[in-house]
Amino acid sequence: MMRARLLVLTVLAALAARLRAEDPERGDVPGWVMITVMTAALVLAILVPFREAVVAAVTNALASVTAGG
Repeated sequence: MMRARLLVLTVLAALAARLRAEDPERGDVPGWVMITVMTAALVLAILVPFREAVVAAVTNALASVTAGG
């Protein structure tokens, strides 16, 4: 019974620290969102003008892997 109480108190303390933003491992959500959006924009910026070349390169690579096995 004492262990269960200690576990509940530990979980509640961790939750309270997280809600107060005292947890150093919480992370930077807006930063990660910005990185994700910028990465998607870079992929689109590369893929749109060079779509045919990228598709041909991937097709050739897959064909050489499956034919070589």
